Amino acid sequence: MLDKKGVMIMAEKDSFVVKALIKKVQDAGYDSCYVKPDINDLHRRWDDYDLLVYYMDNNDHLSAETVHFLTDKLTDLAKHFIIIGDPIDVKRVTEKMPHNHVYKTFKRPLDNEGFFAAVHDAFKGVATEEAKKSIIIVDDDPTYMGLVRDWLKATYKVTMATSGMQAIKWLSTNKADLVLLDHEMPVTNGPKVLEMLRSDPETKHIPVIFLTGKSDKASVMEVRALKADGYLLKTIEKDELLRALFEFFEKKKG
Repeated sequence: MLDKKGVMIMAEKDSFVVKALIKKVQDAGYDSCYVKPDINDLHRRWDDYDLLVYYMDNNDHLSAETVHFLTDKLTDLAKHFIIIGDPIDVKRVTEKMPHNHVYKTFKRPLDNEGFFAAVHDAFKGVATEEAKKSIIIVDDDPTYMGLVRDWLKATYKVTMATSGMQAIKWLSTNKADLVLLDHEMPVTNGPKVLEMLRSDPETKHIPVIFLTGKSDKASVMEVRALKADGYLLKTIEKDELLRALFEFFEKKKG
């Protein structure tokens, strides 16, 4: 058994089938519990489990609030999400979620062998992710942020935040080895986020590297004057970025 916390089984009703599934998961060596598709119930148990399984009966649906909760929370890539249900119902849910948030889907009746192979693989993935350095990318441009995430996800555990305040909130309860911070953002810009991080004893030691779209000398000097741990131009290519981050973490070891 992997030394992990276990599996939440989410369903509209704690039915006989759901109870049987929970028992099978426990027999396989994992802690397991039932949870309603309700943000209060999910929030209460979220930190205690690493895998979420949604068992759908006919015509089940997730509320907009629950979809928003899952979309936000599943950006933590140490979590995995598996859906079980009829193909039409499963498709209806997956279309509401970012494509990278759903780990596996299964039809009913459940293929137990395939399901538990996926569960074991998911926990192996969790262990692998937890050994990686954690980077949070903060940028109000989701397209650019998604591109950078795709570049980094094989090497690092990557979280995304679309605003400075979302990043501050996430960092208040999660650890990161590096913040890749957009310089120009609405409402709370990069310099303000850096100031807030440095003023909090819990986050002041987190390294911050700025991402900037401006390469003129005056702009670069302005960014460097903020005394972050570095800056990168948004014109950087994938290999350059990976090399820069590798060198950054190597220097931190020394």
